[in-house]
Amino acid sequence: MSSGYFEKGAAPGGGPTARGRNSAAAARAAESGPPGTGYATLKTVTRILSRADILEQRARWRAEGKSVVFTNGCFDLLHPGHIRLLEQARSLGDVLILGLNSDAGVRRTKGPSRPILDERERAELAGELAAVDAVVLFDEETPRDLIAAVLPDILVKGADWSHFIAGREEVEQAGGLVIALDLEPGYSTTNLVDSLTSQP
Repeated sequence: MSSGYFEKGAAPGGGPTARGRNSAAAARAAESGPPGTGYATLKTVTRILSRADILEQRARWRAEGKSVVFTNGCFDLLHPGHIRLLEQARSLGDVLILGLNSDAGVRRTKGPSRPILDERERAELAGELAAVDAVVLFDEETPRDLIAAVLPDILVKGADWSHFIAGREEVEQAGGLVIALDLEPGYSTTNLVDSLTSQP
């Protein structure tokens, strides 16, 4: 799986931004879009991986001596609380894998009205964050099997799940760390959705 992004330094409809005005790369990107649009073309990146691919990548990171952090969640409607949690998790190691609940998994845990964004959109948004090195979807009720296969060096979850962190036993038995991070107060996707849907 792959995601696309606009070349940094190119402004839709207006060519390069002030920051990228002197950048040859930005100029080339702006010129490479459809004639006369000033848009950058979409590029393919490989941050959204299949389960088989993430295991191969994990093996490469292990061989390179990199410390791998894993966290998981629905990440429906990204908000600052999500981003800060991911940044904190990433700071604990060299790379961060995000296990993302599939649409079916979100519906089972959050109800039939969720997710707001489908799994592809959620994966692409999360994969574009600087803190996230790879995104992998899982359809099971918990990511325990995925975590047992990846065996990250550090498993991270928000403190609201400290009573039950799927994969804890497997990671600790392999000598890894399990950390529950405090959440940024005042942010909740459920509350955000409720607020939006209650608007007249």
